[in-house]
Amino acid sequence: MANPDPVQSLIAYPCDFPIKIMGKTQAGFAQAVIEIVRRHAPDFDPSTLEMRPSREGRYLSLTCTVRAESREQLDELYRELCDHSMVTMVL
Repeated sequence: MANPDPVQSLIAYPCDFPIKIMGKTQAGFAQAVIEIVRRHAPDFDPSTLEMRPSREGRYLSLTCTVRAESREQLDELYRELCDHSMVTMVL
């Protein structure tokens, strides 16, 4: 069996790509996420942001669907989101 090319992607670009970002419920969390997402996907429409609080309201899950143009774009976006102090997890 041949090893798949590590550079080859299973995603066909461009495409709509959902990203789920989780963090503690706190003032400015959603705005910080929107600013990061728009740096990497300037055409992202913040009105499409989906927010879902945890059962006890301590955490907030945000889903941003971006128009992904390349793997590099997504890698940089994930990196910046993961490095932000308000972000607990990115899926």
